[in-house]
Amino acid sequence: MTDGKRILIIDDDEILTEMLCEQLVQMEGFKCVCVHSGKDGLEAAKNAYFDLVVLDVELPDISGRETCRQLRAQGMMAPIIMLTASASDSDTIRGLDAGATDYVTKPFKLGVLLARMRAHIRQFEQSDDAVLSIGPFAFCPGSKLLKVDGEGGSQAVAHPIRLTDKEAQILKFLYLHGERVVGRDELLDEVWGYNEGVTTHTLETHVYRLRQKMEADPSHAEILVTEPGGYRLIP
Repeated sequence: MTDGKRILIIDDDEILTEMLCEQLVQMEGFKCVCVHSGKDGLEAAKNAYFDLVVLDVELPDISGRETCRQLRAQGMMAPIIMLTASASDSDTIRGLDAGATDYVTKPFKLGVLLARMRAHIRQFEQSDDAVLSIGPFAFCPGSKLLKVDGEGGSQAVAHPIRLTDKEAQILKFLYLHGERVVGRDELLDEVWGYNEGVTTHTLETHVYRLRQKMEADPSHAEILVTEPGGYRLIP
């Protein structure tokens, strides 16, 4: 589920960033924020959540590698793909040591960069460090919290909604399957495993409790909806 993902692009080449942003929006439905210095990139990351960062090694103020280190130091967990004009092993190693997830050499093919971005986003979403956007919420699987998703991607920390372990597992499994309908038996097997004492009634009870926490009107669900054969999430 990559549509609507928030991407931070940090590169002082304004023509490249404008072109890249347009392509990411048109081809993937990403939401892009473009800045042209390390300082501005660090500030943007403080004020909003991003699903992935594209970061140039050569910046006019702070180097890309130092920017990467500081992003990690201030809590950035999302993938960081660094762009570099050098293809040397030593340059790649320095970037990875600074906290980069991947390296792409300029000039690059857009299709290759997009494929790597999609792969890293999918991989990160399956980790407990991810923050997943579900309706008006930011879902943190690791802490089992739902937070109200603030405008521009920032999360309001007031009154987070705490989920049980099973509720969090249900929500994450549904999220990772996009908008397709997930069958009740499939959900039971994923969340509870083989257990003769667990029935679809158990699942329905947990879904009911989730709706009490998530839906404005739980009797008319708009986020976690029932479909013939199972459930699905509406983004």
